[in-house]
This record gives sequence, C-alpha cells and structure tokens, in this order.
Amino acid sequence: MADNRPIGIFDSGIGGLTVLREIIAQVPSESTIYFGDDGRSPYGTKSHDTIIKYSLQDMKFLKSQGVKMIVIACNTASTHAYKTLSQVCDVPVVEVVVPGAQAAVKATKNGKIGIIATRATIGSGVYESAVRECGKDIEGLEVVSQACPLFVSLAEEGWWDDDVAYLTAQKYLEPLKKAGVDTVVLACTHYPLLANTISKVMGPGVTLINSGIAVAGVVKDILEKNDMKADGKEVTRAFYTSDDPKLFEQVASPFLGRGLPQGTKRVQVDKYDT
Repeated sequence: MADNRPIGIFDSGIGGLTVLREIIAQVPSESTIYFGDDGRSPYGTKSHDTIIKYSLQDMKFLKSQGVKMIVIACNTASTHAYKTLSQVCDVPVVEVVVPGAQAAVKATKNGKIGIIATRATIGSGVYESAVRECGKDIEGLEVVSQACPLFVSLAEEGWWDDDVAYLTAQKYLEPLKKAGVDTVVLACTHYPLLANTISKVMGPGVTLINSGIAVAGVVKDILEKNDMKADGKEVTRAFYTSDDPKLFEQVASPFLGRGLPQGTKRVQVDKYDT
C-alpha cells in the first residue's frame, strides 16, 4: 500500500535546498515539505545546546505536518543534533555527514581529503572522524579541515559566483591547496551554491563532494526497504520559513528552478519548544 505522507526536510536557511533538489531528482513521486530557519540562521555560529534546541523545534514542526521521514539537510544540525533527534523521533531520520564522508572516500585518488564547513561543524570533529572511519583502509589518509563561515552569508545573499565570493574562497581554501587535496567535501549544504567559485579556486583536478546526492540515495533506499513509497498521483511541494516568505523565494528560486518555491508560508517554530 502506498504511503503518500510527505518527506520533511529542514535546514537553517536555503542551503538545504541543495539536498531537496537531489531528493526530487531521485524520488520525484514523493511529496516534500521544506523548512528553512532563515530567521535564526546560521546555525554554525550557535552553541551545541542551542543547535539541539532549534533542531528539536524544527523536527516537531515537521512532525506536526504529518511527515513520514525527516531529513536533516544541515551539516551543523546533523553534527550536533542527529543522535538526539533519532532517539526521540518515531519516523526515520536521515543526516548528511556519513553519506558525504563515504562519497569522499570513494572519490579520492591520493588519499588527501579536504573538509570545508562552518566553525561548529569543524570544531566538533565529527566530520573528520566520519571520513577517517570510512577511509580506515586508505593507507596514509590525510584530512585537512577548514572553517569557511562567510560562505553561508554569501550563499544566503545570492553572491555565488562573483569577485567577492572568489576572493573569499581564495583566502579560505589556501591551506587545502597547499596540502594537495584531490577531494573536497562541501560539508555545509549552503556550499554547493558556491561550487563554481570553489572549483575555480581549487582547480579542475579536485573533486567536490555534494553530500545531497548521497543523502537522496539513502532516502530512496529507506523508502524502498520499508515499503514507504508514494504512488506519485498527487505530488506536492510545500515550503516554510521562519523569516520573510518573499525574501526566501527570491533567494531560493534561481537555484531550485522548476518555478519553485511557491506559496511559502512563515512559521514561528519556537512555539514547538522542548
């Protein structure tokens, strides 16, 4: 029997749309609800406890919408809150860290992997640990981590491929270039919006890992293995933000395409307190 409940996806802003885009591509028959917590973005500058608090509120809001699965489309929230959410949520919860780490290990040829993320993600060490665990069979594996906090603001402003983005990327990515990494994990879902600029700085020989593709594969597997697939007869795309809906759509629309998002509604998720 078909399960036509939507898949819920949340992020601290528009970055998680990179994950949503891949989910739509891989399981187009599934309805989705996306929540971008733009009003409290970015999560990467918040404390561990605050990130967990916000993530629990986001989860509770999506649960109130009757979702059958929750995707934490935010590396910072995945790093700090996945364990908590997976323990208290009664539907499957998918995070973005391990899928991205697995993809990076599979892609590298010289065993030198770079990780770029928010300060909170880098500071936690969770992503580096995931890469080392997934790559434990690679002799001499090197992992170079670099916080790139301004990338989130650039992504939110829509400054994806201009001089400001390029100069910022040059500064941030210099340690990775010096280390000779051949693979870079975009360990923040905002960062794929800057992929062209990052690729220009790193050069054609470096593979960029967008964990959204791997995450969508995990979502597809869970749906198939648990008999949770929708029949695709009435597919809906709902969007919510904690900030201004028009501003959200203005920034998000050029990236998502397909005439999306539309009909975005504002929601105050702090009422879903723990």
